[in-house]
Amino acid sequence: MTELRNLERELDRFNTRLIAAAFFVLLCFGLLGSRLVVLQVLRHDDLAEQAEANRISVVPVVPNRGLIVDRNGVVLATNYSAYTLEITPAKVKGELDAVIDSLAQVLEIQPRDRRRFKRLQDESKSFESLPIRTKLSDEEVARFMAQRFRFPGVDVRARLFRSYPAGEVASHLIGYIGRINTAEKKAMEDWDDEVLANYRGTEVIGKLGLEQHYEQELHGTTGFEEVETSAGGRAVRRLKSHPATPGNTLVLSIDIKLQALVEQLFGDRRGALVAIDPRNGEVLAFVSKPTFDPNLFVDGIDQENWRALNESLDKPLLNRALRGTYPPGSTYKPFMAMAALTTGKRAPGTLINDPGFFMFGGHRFGSPENERGGIMNMRRAIVESSNVYFYSLANEMGVDLIHDQLEPFGFGRRTGIDLDGESTGLLPSTAWKKRAYRKPEQQKWYAGETISLGIGQGYNNFTMLQLASATATLVSGGQRFAPRLVREIRNVVSQQATPVAGEALAPLPLKPEHVALVTEALHGVTQEGTSTKVFAGAPYQTGGKTGTAQAVGLRANEKYNASRLSEYQRDHSLYTAFAPLGAPTIALAVIVENAGFGAAAAAPIARRVFDYVLSGQWPSDLDIAATQEGRSVAPIGAPRRADEVPLADIGLAALAPAAPASAAAASAPAAVGAAAAAGPPDRSALVRRLVPHRRIAAADLPRSPP
Repeated sequence: MTELRNLERELDRFNTRLIAAAFFVLLCFGLLGSRLVVLQVLRHDDLAEQAEANRISVVPVVPNRGLIVDRNGVVLATNYSAYTLEITPAKVKGELDAVIDSLAQVLEIQPRDRRRFKRLQDESKSFESLPIRTKLSDEEVARFMAQRFRFPGVDVRARLFRSYPAGEVASHLIGYIGRINTAEKKAMEDWDDEVLANYRGTEVIGKLGLEQHYEQELHGTTGFEEVETSAGGRAVRRLKSHPATPGNTLVLSIDIKLQALVEQLFGDRRGALVAIDPRNGEVLAFVSKPTFDPNLFVDGIDQENWRALNESLDKPLLNRALRGTYPPGSTYKPFMAMAALTTGKRAPGTLINDPGFFMFGGHRFGSPENERGGIMNMRRAIVESSNVYFYSLANEMGVDLIHDQLEPFGFGRRTGIDLDGESTGLLPSTAWKKRAYRKPEQQKWYAGETISLGIGQGYNNFTMLQLASATATLVSGGQRFAPRLVREIRNVVSQQATPVAGEALAPLPLKPEHVALVTEALHGVTQEGTSTKVFAGAPYQTGGKTGTAQAVGLRANEKYNASRLSEYQRDHSLYTAFAPLGAPTIALAVIVENAGFGAAAAAPIARRVFDYVLSGQWPSDLDIAATQEGRSVAPIGAPRRADEVPLADIGLAALAPAAPASAAAASAPAAVGAAAAAGPPDRSALVRRLVPHRRIAAADLPRSPP
């Protein structure tokens, strides 16, 4: 049977399908065309910029960190370039530990390198480049580059490293730099956008001392490079660059030779010394003993050295000059005398009988057995350091009047020195005690507590910086300055030097006749008092005050006997001094911990400082050795001219005067990647001596490696 087909209906169906297909094709082309219009017209500029960004990489150029030099131009902090082997964990293929094991077959990687890398990894993000080995030799670089194809995510970079040629000398005031940790990164988020942008590519920051306080000055201005990259991210060519500007140079008021001399005179003993120019507040020496080697922190300190520093009973990381607080002992008496004169509580000629003890409320306040006693006026009380005279004076004045009179000298508050972390010390008052204690019976001030304040004991606790600054204020007739370690800031590009003058504070209204009386009495201490033997034969006139401060309290009627006490329980030795007598150019405060009588340990160090500053003399080796052992008085042996003593003779052979600013600017690398590898400084001379001694307060010492 033949099937009849309806051709007309089939033709209509075909035409309908053809129209639908054509419409679908046109719709697809319309969508492609509209998308093309969006991409090529509407989003052209944005996509073109993204494409260019994928082709061009902007690389920050970290600036050369500024130098730190002493007042004579001797370099104390500088930079050198070296190669480092670095790993970017996010780019590593396979297990990271296995990659490090393979690297160890090519280059030496010690366990401490692995520990440091692990610590950095915990503190950083996976896409950051972290060093596994630093300071590679040329041979090691060549050996790795031959095997580089085996280690994706691992590369060699040229980086700048900080170097401290003086080693342990002046380490507390110079400080050190270290890798920016997590806490610091979080704190940096609060910085201004402009300042934060300047730290792109920067991995280190000042951690302590001047490196920390003057971070913004030392850092410099970050530059950039526009680099054309391949599809694989490899640099093809440099298109444009803007060089980094090196950081400024800090010129200190410190004389590094004087600093080294004082640290040498301390020997293995603990203590601090601060010397200030009363005319402008410049700090001439800023010593804290024991010291540490800041070079250990530059590329991350290892656990062994960190443990040795942090757990030592010597507390070498504690800046004793800035944060160590001590009872001032008898060095407090001249300030008590000035307070008495200012308030009219005592006239110079008022006579007080000193029988060797002072009775108050049935309690006996004693005096050292070597005190002569007798009838005391103010001058004799200062010269002979009469405890009874100042016991009775404190009782007459009361704690609050003492506080109000001595607080303007800087006791119990920060001096404003250009270092972070200064301690306030403690100048007690009734208001302070109410704030310090919770129980009502503890908040009450008892009259008997005032007695010991008169001789610098009791609650009194001050830093050597405060004591030196107060002495400078007293002997200059009330003129006050904020102490300064940096003398000027020098721009290495423009060579312009900006003075950093100490802030002149409102002077104290001290009467000249009162100042003359107290300073003449302090001169008498060196002529007929406790430091007579130490300053015998000095070619200049000076004034000073010895002090002996208790490290531990004694029970009622208990006599002090050093031979029965352990070394760390013995009294501290203090001395404050100024010179020359008529127009002082230097005032200082020094403490030697647990060294006993002030004239035995502290005063001899002060004498050698004055001999250096005023007479240009360097003590003989025999005299230095005797002073280190606490058995010197006046200098022994033939002194040398200080300017003829080479730096090498005092362990500072690595130091050299700074290059001119223009030369420093010219030598600064335009990019870290262009830095040539150079060997690190000789570390064999950087010797640390950690002698176990008693532990002292260090509440803010870090508990983990910085």
